[in-house]
Amino acid sequence: MTDYDVYLFRQGKHSRLYEKLGAHIMLQDGAEGTHFAVWAPNASSVSVVGDFNGWAPSSTLLFEHDDGSGLWEGFVPGVGEGSFYKYYVSSKFGGYTAEKTDPFAFLCETPPRTASVVHGVRFEWHDEKWSKDRGRLNSLDSPLAVYECHLGSWRRVPEDGNRAPSYAETARYLPGYLEEMGYTHVEFLPVMEHPFYGSWG
Repeated sequence: MTDYDVYLFRQGKHSRLYEKLGAHIMLQDGAEGTHFAVWAPNASSVSVVGDFNGWAPSSTLLFEHDDGSGLWEGFVPGVGEGSFYKYYVSSKFGGYTAEKTDPFAFLCETPPRTASVVHGVRFEWHDEKWSKDRGRLNSLDSPLAVYECHLGSWRRVPEDGNRAPSYAETARYLPGYLEEMGYTHVEFLPVMEHPFYGSWG
């Protein structure tokens, strides 16, 4: 994270934090690995634990920024795509410690497991038609019918253990359902991972 990133973060104006916080696969000084960064303002220490270090709390420490931002980061060579990890956080208060899922993870284990997974972002948008029409479709004088959707419980795949569909599977079914039912917009309940889907996030 650059000084400018930290400045924007502290102002509450950093609009691309997903590019800085979390786990990012990269090359550093000729070594392949993963850069980890997390905000933990009340921590006395933060380390990365995972399948790459035997989940040992003291083996992979992150470094705290000395600017009071509460940001911690570090590069771990040899950690790549598919590695499981969490942050091991020691609090400044009361000796409290806990393993925490990465709030900026691009992939998480399927509940009830709760580890984050190192995962590169590989997505290409193909929304040119929607982008071209959105001004007309979202104008104040167009009809509006909003469907509120919780992706974790909206639909099931009974032939595969009654699991929730993936985002890609949902993308095949949800738009047609919304159109058939006469909805113009969809509002998603929180889509970040959380440990209990019954809470709806």
